[in-house]
Amino acid sequence: MKPVLCIRNDRDDTLGITEAVLEESGVPILRLNAFDAGPTWPDLEKISGLIVFGGEMNADEIHRYPYLMTERRLMRSALEAQLPVLGICLGAQILARALDARVYRAPMGELGFKPLRLTEAGIHDRLLAAFNGEQRVFQWHEDTFDLPEGAELLATGDDVSAQAIRFGTHAWGVQFHVEIDRAGVDAWLRAAEPSLPRVWKRTTGEVREELQTYLGAQQQRARRLFGSFGRAARGLPDGRE
Repeated sequence: MKPVLCIRNDRDDTLGITEAVLEESGVPILRLNAFDAGPTWPDLEKISGLIVFGGEMNADEIHRYPYLMTERRLMRSALEAQLPVLGICLGAQILARALDARVYRAPMGELGFKPLRLTEAGIHDRLLAAFNGEQRVFQWHEDTFDLPEGAELLATGDDVSAQAIRFGTHAWGVQFHVEIDRAGVDAWLRAAEPSLPRVWKRTTGEVREELQTYLGAQQQRARRLFGSFGRAARGLPDGRE
């Protein structure tokens, strides 16, 4: 089984539950730290899928972070090769840019668990169907993106409308952090704590209280989503009843 390539853009990113769930689905992962000096980018023939994770930079800061352009081109090539692709937060924005859509500052930055609503397309999507019904999902972002031409909107939110998209049958972008676990969010909070009240109007205590309330339910749904992505990487049908 070829691995799914998981690209990290943030040194504090733990990948959350991603590795464990994919391995339970029979899919190994290959980590790539895009921020490392001279990372080795594998050929598409050596991977079964691609997941691009989040980061605090803007998707268009390619002069400061040249690897963002490498990721954009890799995503485009993966789309053309019909490999399963999943972009999370910044990864979703890079996917939108790979599809020539605009990425820009959202009307309101989001931090914490926010309501998510699936569209009709989302309800029947092999990945996003796991998030059907009333629920809240974890957000931490300042930017958003336009719906790329040819893509379908799968989920919306109260403050930021583009929350999940699908392009074709093998590529998804989710604005919320579907992968998180408590340890990963704690690492982000420690790194960002000095700026939280000023920039985000939140405290670490408030965010941790929300984790206590909502994380378990999100992880149950996220495990189904990653399980479905693993099946896609293995070339298997959805398997939902």
